Formats: sequence, structure tokens, C-alpha cells
Amino acid sequence: MKDKILNFLFIFFFVFLLLNVFNKQQDKEGLQEGLSVKIEKSSYTIPTSINILLENNNSQKIKLNTCESIHILYNGEIQELPKDFCEDYTLQAKEKKTISLWKIYTKFMQTWNYTFDIQIEGKKYVSQIDVSNKWAISKIFVYFFYAPIYNLMVFLTKIFWYSLGWAIIWITIIIRFILIYPQHQMLISQKRMQAIQPKIKEIQEKYKWDSQTLWVELMNLYKKENVNPMGSCWLLLIQMPILLVLYNVVMGVENATNYYYLYSFLKPFTIESIGTNFFGMDLLWKWWTVWIFLALFVWIVQFIQVKLSLSFNKKKDNPLVLEKKKWGDAYTSMMPDAESMNKVMLYVMPVMVWFFTYSLFAGIGIYWWIWTIFWIFQQIIVNKVIKK
Repeated sequence: MKDKILNFLFIFFFVFLLLNVFNKQQDKEGLQEGLSVKIEKSSYTIPTSINILLENNNSQKIKLNTCESIHILYNGEIQELPKDFCEDYTLQAKEKKTISLWKIYTKFMQTWNYTFDIQIEGKKYVSQIDVSNKWAISKIFVYFFYAPIYNLMVFLTKIFWYSLGWAIIWITIIIRFILIYPQHQMLISQKRMQAIQPKIKEIQEKYKWDSQTLWVELMNLYKKENVNPMGSCWLLLIQMPILLVLYNVVMGVENATNYYYLYSFLKPFTIESIGTNFFGMDLLWKWWTVWIFLALFVWIVQFIQVKLSLSFNKKKDNPLVLEKKKWGDAYTSMMPDAESMNKVMLYVMPVMVWFFTYSLFAGIGIYWWIWTIFWIFQQIIVNKVIKK
């Protein structure tokens, strides 16, 4: 089993490194002489922050001014740009740069088609985008999930000296306390499932020739023991949207379009005053301290959490249950033993979390670290309750 896990991890890292090398080589091959100008996306929803992507593939640097080079037309009329938007940019040879239009997001509050007339170094680049309203489901998600969490982030940021790091830590703790009861029930359910594994194996062995009776008996066992085999899934369905919302809140904390969702009692609030540096880490950037230290810390606490949540039986049973087909003598799909699956989770899950922490920005790594530490303490309490 350990050899299989090591082989899996080796293949995983090999494919990951191979894809990185291939993508870098492809990027080099795709470079062409000239200036590449394009809008990040072709369609947006209100409120929106639009990015203009520039890539200088020339051997010389290029200079531009946002007010002089960028012209935005709506219904054929040129939109007047504020003075604080005017900024000089210099693109060095072979350099890529993104010009964000978040400062003028109010210019895109009307639905319809917008035209970008961009003139740089005597050349003209024309692009069009569509701006529309959010769909009903998207509006519900934004106003019931994104807006409350963003405003809570702003409130905590103002309390903790405009420190984004402390705001992320405390918003994580608050969310964990909100979910503490359903999470407790989920952990209890997991431990109960582990406790009845011998009974499950007994039923699987007894009815391995009759799949229909097998599942009926399993359902009766779950009902008798008051165990829900899917009890942990619904909490994951809650946790993942919150993680995605928090990711977007952290990533867009300096985006002016969030003023659109800011509650009146939190105004005035200046985005420029937010401090993204936290103990030497830029929380909105990816660099070596994140790759090495933060990702390593997250891997360690995740390994401890998974280790605490699992219990391994010393008895070596047959790790597979074979189900016989009704129409022949052959055997069909194999049902993996819970102990084997637990061992896979113990070694694979922390690696996957490490990979996500490595790939994402440091602010999300801080969130995941605090979330898992809280989970460890809760798991210790659950383990003691189950023992008693």
C-alpha cells in the first residue's frame, strides 16, 4: 500500500513539473514581434473591473499614458476619464503588464456594448466588450454570501489597524464558530462510521453474492446505529462556497468595485490604507516564503488533522469485497476497504492541500492554516467524547 502511495505521489509531482516546463516552452514559442493588446474578457457583469493586457514583444521599450492612449466609447460617445486615472506606463522589452480599470468602474455601470479604442506608438487597437446584469442566482450568491463576508472583512480590517492578515485570521475564526455545531455533528458521524466498520464488513461478507440485499442491510444498519454515511458531504458543500467567496474577497480586497457592496455604516473606507504585508509576507502575492514555509506549515497541520480523524484497525482483513454478477460467474466492481481508503487520505490529502497552498496566494494559505488548526482542536474534543 505504501509503495502505491509513493508511486502516486511521484507521478503527481512528475506530471506537475512536466506541465510547468511545457507551458513555459510554449509561451516562449508563442512570442511574436510587435505589441499585443487585448481585453482580459469579452463579457462582464455589473459591477466590473476590466483589465487590459499588454505584451511588448519588441526589442525596445514602449511608453504610454492611460488617458491619452485609452479611449472608451459607449453608444458612440467617448467617456470622459477622471484625472486620477491618468498614469504613465513604460513597457520594457519582452515585458508583460496589466492595466486595471478598477478606478473607473463606475464608467461601466450601464449595460450594453463598450468599445475600446487604444492607441499606442501610432498604432490603433480596437476591442469590444459586453456588460450585463448578474443573473438571479448570481445576485443571490453575491448578496447573501459575498457582500456579508466582504463587509465583515472590511469591519475587521478597520478594527485591526487595517491589517489584512489579522482580518483573514479573525474572519476564519468567526466562520469556524458559525459552523462549529454542524461540523461537530459531521465529525461525530465520521467516528461512528469508523466504529461500525466491523459490522459493515460482516454484512459485506455475508451478502457479497446479492448486491440488492447487501445495500438494504447496510441501510438498516445505518438507521439502527443512527449514522448517516453522507453526513460529511453537506458540510463540504457549505465550506467550499465559503472558501471560494473568501478567496475572491481576499483577491479583490483592493478592488474599487467592492464599494458597490459596502454597507453604509462602514463608509467611509479607503482601500489604499489596507496593509497586505503580514510578518514579511505579501498576502496578495506568490513568492518563496509562501512556497516553502507557509505551504509546509499547512501540510503539517493538515497531516495532523487527517491523522486525528482516522483510526486504523490492527487486524489485517481482506481489503476488497467482490460482488458477483447475476448473469455469470465473473466478479464485478471491487469495494475498497475503509482502512485502505483512510491510508490514502492520510498521505494524499495533505499533499493536495500543500499543492493548493503553493499555487494560490498567501492570504488563502493563512486562511487554510487557521481553519485546519481550529479543526484539530475540535477533532481532539470529538475523539475524547467518542472514547467516553
